[in-house]
Amino acid sequence: MDLETKRHSFAHILAHAVQELYPGTKLGIGPDVENGFYYDFDLPEKISEDDLPKIEKKMKDLINQDLKFKREEVSKEEAKKLLEDQPYKLELLEDLDEVSIYKTGDLVELCKGPHVDSTKQLDPDAFKLTKVAGAYWKGDEENKMLTRIYGVAFDSEEKLEDYLEFKEEAKKRDHRRLGEKLDLFHVDEDVGPGLILWHPKGALLKKLISDHVVERYRKNGYDLVSTPHIAKFGLWEKSGHADFYEDNMFPKMHMKELDKEEKDDYQLKPMNCPFHVSIYQQDIKSYRDLPLRYTELGTVYRYEKSGTLHGLTRVRGLTQDDAHVFCTKQQLSEELVKLLDLTESILKDFGFENYNITLATQPEKYIGSDEIWEKSQNALKYALDELNFEYEEEPEEGAFYGPKIDMNLEDAIGREWQCTTIQVDLNLPERFDMTYVDEDGNEQKPIMIHRALLGSLERFIGILIEHYAGNFPVWLAPEQVWVISVGSRNRDYASEVAEKLQQEGIRAEVRNDNKTVSKKIRQGEVQNIPYLLVVGDDEQEEDGVSVRKESEDLGLMKTEEFIKKIKEEIKNKE
Repeated sequence: MDLETKRHSFAHILAHAVQELYPGTKLGIGPDVENGFYYDFDLPEKISEDDLPKIEKKMKDLINQDLKFKREEVSKEEAKKLLEDQPYKLELLEDLDEVSIYKTGDLVELCKGPHVDSTKQLDPDAFKLTKVAGAYWKGDEENKMLTRIYGVAFDSEEKLEDYLEFKEEAKKRDHRRLGEKLDLFHVDEDVGPGLILWHPKGALLKKLISDHVVERYRKNGYDLVSTPHIAKFGLWEKSGHADFYEDNMFPKMHMKELDKEEKDDYQLKPMNCPFHVSIYQQDIKSYRDLPLRYTELGTVYRYEKSGTLHGLTRVRGLTQDDAHVFCTKQQLSEELVKLLDLTESILKDFGFENYNITLATQPEKYIGSDEIWEKSQNALKYALDELNFEYEEEPEEGAFYGPKIDMNLEDAIGREWQCTTIQVDLNLPERFDMTYVDEDGNEQKPIMIHRALLGSLERFIGILIEHYAGNFPVWLAPEQVWVISVGSRNRDYASEVAEKLQQEGIRAEVRNDNKTVSKKIRQGEVQNIPYLLVVGDDEQEEDGVSVRKESEDLGLMKTEEFIKKIKEEIKNKE
């Protein structure tokens, strides 16, 4: 019996249990979903997660009764009689041509199945109810809010325990909780949902990442550009975003209402691409000028629905790690190899070495010729094969304007995060009539490659926080060292050590407050400071520091020895 069928059957047992515990309950729907199931109820009384253990116990009692799942095909009239006190089921019934019901004990359920034959095929210790939430009937805000109970279910108690441990670990790593704990960022509802306010340490972390990737890009032939946050709406009509991306764009700014001489509406930019095209077009390009590589860490604005916003990983204002490469058809394969090679190298800098890669190919509706699509797809395949990357092909899943490669990172606990995307664009060069002069003096259209290596800095930082559980490697830590004085007579020495570290480019802070040493050490450990240096009389006499890293006492070192050690770590990005 497959797991999806078992999960669907657990949902029915949940409905049975709730009906018995709360007489008068009206049933909504109860499908199986990833990792489990849920059921929607119109309950006669309010319940909370405190009630879930009681419902679980009733479910286990029912499972142990060896109840049969009996399927019957009935007419609509018969179904109406059986479900006469279930208004939501009657509403669903109206849209059905063929009707089947399942009887399980006292439960009569409108369902096409499949289900297990009997509850003895369900392990009563292999499921758990996890939360209670509100859900509009049929997902429509105009309808009544029902109570949704979620559960998880697996083939065995052992697999359930593994999953619950995984979820608990993921909860500990939640970047929203750690972002507050480490004083990195917050979201203020008065400012607006999905708009991040970076605190000093968070802003420094963002700058450290930005500086690192920009330096790597420039060393690999990219030119840094910078573009405005808004543009005339006509630019987005010309690029096609107004037609294909309108649902994700903020409303137009009607400038004519503010300035009678202003003829155009303006738009917050959802993308940087048209600006980079404009920079390309400022003078005539020759084949000798190509490839041209522009990169920008530009903030873009996208109207994500309120219900989809999630900390740093789904926002409305995001700093796009953006680049566009303009090249000839002949240069395309080589440029893609360089892009993928650079991507792998930079992601390793941040501690990511495992990815799942997909190649999305020509969709049903597309622009451009079949010939150029085939060449573009072959170029992407060539680049992946050249670097021995394993990948899965996703037929007909490319964008209308070109094929693409997506790289999903795997973090420290095995979760996948969509991050890098590399897209071949056949649309914008056509729309903006981009050209270059080839060897024979003829005008040709360049190939445009979109590349977001980190995706957005906001999302990437959220991933980094969860990957490292907030315990960043030394080179990325906003605060790398705390120097902690033992007593008042050691404060000047602690300040001297901190200053010496700072002069060597190490981000060091001195802790000379009146708290006890143990409290200062505990505070530093809570803040995930990589190195805590304790200095007392012995350390001062030896011109040294007592070194602690991740609760481990590394003993006394000469200050110069410690500086050499940490600088080597930073250099090697350990």
